[in-house]
Amino acid sequence: MIITLTVNPAIDRTITVERLVFEDRAYITSSGESAGGRGINAACVIHSFGSKAMAIVPASSQSAASFKEFLFGCGFTLVVVPVRHDVRHNLIITDEQGLTLKLNEFGGTLDKAELASIEKVVRAKLDQASWFMICGSLPPGVPASFYAHLITLARKRGVKTLLDTDGDTLAMGIQAKPTVVTPNQQEAERLLNTALLTQTHFVDAAKRIQRMGAEGVILSLGSRGAVGAFDHEMIEAVPPRVNAIAPIGAGDALAAAYTWAMERNDDSRDALRWAVAAGTASAQLPGMRFAGLEQTRAIYEQVEVRHVD
Repeated sequence: MIITLTVNPAIDRTITVERLVFEDRAYITSSGESAGGRGINAACVIHSFGSKAMAIVPASSQSAASFKEFLFGCGFTLVVVPVRHDVRHNLIITDEQGLTLKLNEFGGTLDKAELASIEKVVRAKLDQASWFMICGSLPPGVPASFYAHLITLARKRGVKTLLDTDGDTLAMGIQAKPTVVTPNQQEAERLLNTALLTQTHFVDAAKRIQRMGAEGVILSLGSRGAVGAFDHEMIEAVPPRVNAIAPIGAGDALAAAYTWAMERNDDSRDALRWAVAAGTASAQLPGMRFAGLEQTRAIYEQVEVRHVD
């Protein structure tokens, strides 16, 4: 089973407009709410691809009811860790040309006892896991070292780990030697404190992040695909050109598909191809929707994978 952890889950409100411009009105064409958070999204993708997934989230009793209602019928196992605060609400505004704005709340503070409860649940579930995906931001009050601590726990159990986060939490998590990290371009630029503009920059960035401690690195580059650093091999996966309608969430699909593919055949080159295919296929869909296996397979056949120096 692939287990995901989302310490800072959300209820996402997604609004679609015809055209999003500054200093002018825009008319809403559709709106809706869904359970959000990188780990929740990853579990949805993994389950839709036919593998077993479990998503661990902290939530108050009221929020837990909302999550279960939103996720009814999704098929994966949802494990809710009781905490005091309701989950945050995020606002996603996207237009029909693919321009997207996402506004996130910070989330409620978690105290030491609540963090201990989350860790206790993780410890209890790791024996069922082949992979453990640690996804998203940390809410206020949580030490940046928390993810690093969980990675160490998983390594001791022989469970492979994927880390998908940002900032100091990413920097400290990398030092704990996760199996793979999946920063996007902006997250990598913040981590390395440098602008990334060319393919040479991307390759060098992936190598630098790997030297910081990660066993493998996937640098996600949106419509340009991704660069992967695995062992001593550098790989580039380039997707076909598509009409990207809503790229928000494409990175979650990428991380989920990579983990799903690695669980199947442990081939990082092929898994990177699936990852880029899933992200690309999902970016073509409106709102916070994720491509299924057959939609992803159609893009997978068109993804070019090659070695880079």
